[in-house]
Amino acid sequence: MTNGTRGICLVGAGRAGMIHARNFQSQVPGFRVVSVVDPSEEAAHRACQELGGARSFHDFHQAFDDPAVDGVVVVTPTKYHRDIVCAAAAAGKHILCEKPMAMDEAECRQMIDAAEKARVTLQIGFMRRYDASFLAAKEAVDAGQIGDVVLVKSLSRGPSTPQPWMYDISQSNGPLAEVNSHDIDTVHWFTGSSFEEVYAIAANYRCPEARQQHPDFYDNLVLTGRLQNGMQGLIDGAQGVGYGYDARVEILGTDGVIYLGDTSQVGMLYANRSGNKVQPFVRSWMNLFAQAYVEEDRHFAACILGEATPRVTGQDGLNAVRVVAAGNRSIVERRIVGL
Repeated sequence: MTNGTRGICLVGAGRAGMIHARNFQSQVPGFRVVSVVDPSEEAAHRACQELGGARSFHDFHQAFDDPAVDGVVVVTPTKYHRDIVCAAAAAGKHILCEKPMAMDEAECRQMIDAAEKARVTLQIGFMRRYDASFLAAKEAVDAGQIGDVVLVKSLSRGPSTPQPWMYDISQSNGPLAEVNSHDIDTVHWFTGSSFEEVYAIAANYRCPEARQQHPDFYDNLVLTGRLQNGMQGLIDGAQGVGYGYDARVEILGTDGVIYLGDTSQVGMLYANRSGNKVQPFVRSWMNLFAQAYVEEDRHFAACILGEATPRVTGQDGLNAVRVVAAGNRSIVERRIVGL
């Protein structure tokens, strides 16, 4: 763009997409959203109106032809990621792709190869790596504050029930992908390793409307496994819990433990005549990790400018997708699955 401003194309104007868009409009100096791609003309038009001056496209190929676009932020259902990312790379655009990276390992490799061939950035949207408390914990782990890591337990529980398309595991890869990709990456990050084998159990407790047409859908899962370096990992995932958005991590070492996760909506706790203590629970991931998204987008901007390299790479995204596939297989086959 002119005047030294760099342009971002947003592909997917839903809730998560608009978080990125608003960040680039007001929180990332020297960048702005110049185009929005969404199959819903209404959603694209609404986004462009809010962003002011952005152009609306139905076809992402046409949007990528625009020389004003320097970077692409992909926030669509997972099954579309591979095609969009490969097209963006072929057009010479840098890419921030939300998790899960792709539907399977082969698609991930195609995306990585396309970005490497085009010599463009491919950053995967595990925003927890940009959260201040997670970064402080990582620094403490690396400094040996809790000795050697033994076990990383990570959980994500969402308050709302899934969108209907997510009931089809073949289309969504299930909650293990949609919800717990963050937890898989968290385990990998804090152990400095990757899962070697996993065992997972799951069931549908809260979505009776899905049981007849999608008997394999699950809304609650537990995955445990051994990492390649001998450390242990445990992941707890749930959808439709109702009480709020819950994301917590426990890192157990030989000499100590680290707890991560602020579940309070505000720093206030009250009690009344009932004798009960009450503290409002975090309602949404959008509140809990708001600043992490800002830092993630700023880092992507630095990558576009050649001032940084991706903190979360395509290989990190691929590693998480491999665990999703193994975990879903373990659920179905009721056995330990090696990676």
